[in-house]
Amino acid sequence: MHKVLIIGSGGREHALAWTLSRSPKVSHVFVAPGNGGTAAMARVTNVALTELEDLAEFAARELIYLTVVGPEAPLAAGIVDVFESRGLRVFGPTKACAQLESSKDYAKAFMQRHGIPTAAYQTFTDASLAHAYIDAQGAPIVIKADGLAAGKGVVVATSLEQAHQAVDSMLGDASLGAAGARVVIEQCLVGEEASFIVMADGLNSLPLASSQDHKRLSDGDQGPNTGGMGAYSPAPVVSPVMHERIMREVIEPAIAGMRADGLPYTGFLYAGVMIGPGEDATRPIGVLEFNCRMGDPETQPILMRLQSDLLQALDAALDGQLDGHELQWDARTALGVVMASAGYPASARSGDAISGSVNNDDTAGAADVVVFHAGTALDNGVLRTAGGRVLCVTAMGESVEAARTLAYERVAQITFDGAQYRRDIAWRAMAPVRS
Repeated sequence: MHKVLIIGSGGREHALAWTLSRSPKVSHVFVAPGNGGTAAMARVTNVALTELEDLAEFAARELIYLTVVGPEAPLAAGIVDVFESRGLRVFGPTKACAQLESSKDYAKAFMQRHGIPTAAYQTFTDASLAHAYIDAQGAPIVIKADGLAAGKGVVVATSLEQAHQAVDSMLGDASLGAAGARVVIEQCLVGEEASFIVMADGLNSLPLASSQDHKRLSDGDQGPNTGGMGAYSPAPVVSPVMHERIMREVIEPAIAGMRADGLPYTGFLYAGVMIGPGEDATRPIGVLEFNCRMGDPETQPILMRLQSDLLQALDAALDGQLDGHELQWDARTALGVVMASAGYPASARSGDAISGSVNNDDTAGAADVVVFHAGTALDNGVLRTAGGRVLCVTAMGESVEAARTLAYERVAQITFDGAQYRRDIAWRAMAPVRS
């Protein structure tokens, strides 16, 4: 029996704790710093630590068998390098490898160098040159902050005015700080986006179940971009033919490219892939972004469907033995609806009391509905909002419709002031004519 440490405080980390705590090989899960949901779980303990050296010291002192890094910020800061320097077993990419997410410019140059399909682009630090490029290219066009911006550094501009405002905000007003000191401006790809996540061991990769995220705040894909307002798995757009193409044209060249660059990649690798219209064998595909961790909220429905022991898969990855390893998945659909706080994403409000059916029975077998916490905290026994995305209500069903019905039934039982959520999660999967 092993003790496991999970780094992070979001819904992804709650889902990882929920999954790993069910492994017969795991005696206890620590989550640093965790949230109100992980605080209420059996065999799970929150640890109020965030500094890299403190986390490494804790892992060494507690004889932690394996650490899983959830969010992008500690990966970009080099937490894997710190742990590995102390001989600690940790799953995630090094700081150098994490540049695939921490720098959009690095990722675009990497894809161009290794023949991975992606949109044409240019990178700018000078606002006047960026404005001139936008005028020459026209709209729609995409403006991205080069650095990490918690899901808020991408503007899909449908007009020249909107594009110029995005550049002024990032380069002129420094609204995103260092993350926006350099911007990537790229062609706007059209189609249907899928989240394609794999585990990598430096040489081999093992795909997880397909999924699809909903980035816009409001129904009908309207409003500002967010970190994600809901997700479902599997994603019908990723047919067996498309799955094979993404592995061959995106994932395998990425893993081989990192290795060729002297940076063998171990960890989760997430490719956001835009799939254009047409037949699956010839549909245009392009990588919108790489993330160096599991997606949030995609992790929640994906892990609800996982029937294999996640710890065994993590061990195989760290031992360089993913080749030949297989994962088993529940054939049903899992769907998650994010409930966000008032003001999200621009200025999320915290401190609102949460009431309703937010607790899970951790002693039961596979549940049909699980409420994964993200931005929550316990305040003298009262559960309160503590971030932008507060909960991800996730349900399993024999169909997309069944899973969606279950999820929204539970959402209706949860209240907090200013709560906002989309009412059309998985609309593409339910549409009679798919794009």
